[in-house]
Amino acid sequence: MKKVIATEAATKLIQQLQAQHGELIFVHSEGCCDGTSPICMTKGDFYLGSRDEQIGDVVGVPYYMHTSNFAYWQHLQIVIDVTDGMGNSFSLESTENKSFIIRANQLNHH
Repeated sequence: MKKVIATEAATKLIQQLQAQHGELIFVHSEGCCDGTSPICMTKGDFYLGSRDEQIGDVVGVPYYMHTSNFAYWQHLQIVIDVTDGMGNSFSLESTENKSFIIRANQLNHH
């Protein structure tokens, strides 16, 4: 089971942003709960810290999370979704008046 997935609406928006901006990355903002907003930016615009690690990718876009959040998200699958309206103004989708948000699914380890 993939660690990071996207809804159909989020996938379409990611593909649209890729067409407009080129290579993208997602950075998990510091929150540790459902509804946290991932920040989407062009690959060259973000300096990854030594404690930011890629935990997955979605639509070819790497998804990074700070190691301090690992424990909380360890048993959860991250689902990127989209909602209307402005969220994080640093995030690329704000130019489309949309906001990426995160929902979580329980990961079932058998």
